[in-house]
Amino acid sequence: MSVTHQQKVYLPLDARTNQYITAEIKVTDALLSQYPDLMSCYRDLSRQVFEAADKHGLRNVHVIANDKLPLVRFHTEAYSLETEHQVLFFYNPKYHEAQNLFARPDYRARKIRFLFLAVGEDIRANSASFHAQVVRLMEELQPKLALEHPIKIRDHQHLTYDLFARAKGNKKTYGYKLRGLPQRYKARQCQLPDDVSALSYVTVTLPLGRRLKQKLLGAEMTHGDYSALYQQLQDRFHSAVTTGAFSRSAMVANGLIPLVRNSKFEQLETNKGVQYLGFDPNASEPQFVAHWQADNLVESAHFMIVAGQEDHSDSGFGRFMNQVEDTLKHFARAIELDGERDDLIVRFHQHISYKR
Repeated sequence: MSVTHQQKVYLPLDARTNQYITAEIKVTDALLSQYPDLMSCYRDLSRQVFEAADKHGLRNVHVIANDKLPLVRFHTEAYSLETEHQVLFFYNPKYHEAQNLFARPDYRARKIRFLFLAVGEDIRANSASFHAQVVRLMEELQPKLALEHPIKIRDHQHLTYDLFARAKGNKKTYGYKLRGLPQRYKARQCQLPDDVSALSYVTVTLPLGRRLKQKLLGAEMTHGDYSALYQQLQDRFHSAVTTGAFSRSAMVANGLIPLVRNSKFEQLETNKGVQYLGFDPNASEPQFVAHWQADNLVESAHFMIVAGQEDHSDSGFGRFMNQVEDTLKHFARAIELDGERDDLIVRFHQHISYKR
């Protein structure tokens, strides 16, 4: 059977798994009226959440009350880093636990995000249980918060690996069916609302190193004008996804962090540090989006392939991922990447969101 028709995808054994859930509440006058000042509100909410988290066995929890967007990545060391627009969390789920509040006493947040990071072993196998724990915690807190609006729950899961792992000698693999989150959760008796929004997609990070730029441009590159570099990357990626028959894809090389959302359900926020990309997995019209600036040379380019309704079978997204890998290898050959020396980091995202 052709690899692109297999229902399982075989990824490197050391593929990294992350899961995190955010629960968002709007900051209202009614909520703030219970406290003498903003910081008292933030601290008391944090105390309630941290105490409830201890009770429910949730060991890596953060409260973000400055309207900054949380971004979560795997790292062997645990630390958080605040930029103007984001809070970046780096951690290893096997080892790292934490509780933190991110807030300013003089800033009234539009909304407060409670961030729950999954910890322990077998993150994917235990993802439904983790989701249920978070929901139970929020159900317990909800009556105490005088909320005028529903809580927005977002569940994010990642599988991250190097497309060239085999070329570097890492030949051990593990087979994944990659079932959709609603189907996987239902099988584990974790009930979701009927109106849950689900989206699955792949992001690829390509470092724009010296060798790659020389291969693509030779002596043609003009300092201050990088349009030829970006246009070649865009054309070759677009050719690869067209050959692979993918209808929803994007390239982002403007220094911003790309975030994919379901355009049918999500109102895309304005955030100067993030490039939001809206796709409807049920739409039939092809959509290709590119964001780059000719005068801005960035360290990395990002590429996205978004799954549609037609890409998910009862078995999962395994066939979709095999087709994605085939397409990415086609793209890698087109830009002459060397699998033994270059990295092409692939991240498979599964995301659901709903209000309760």
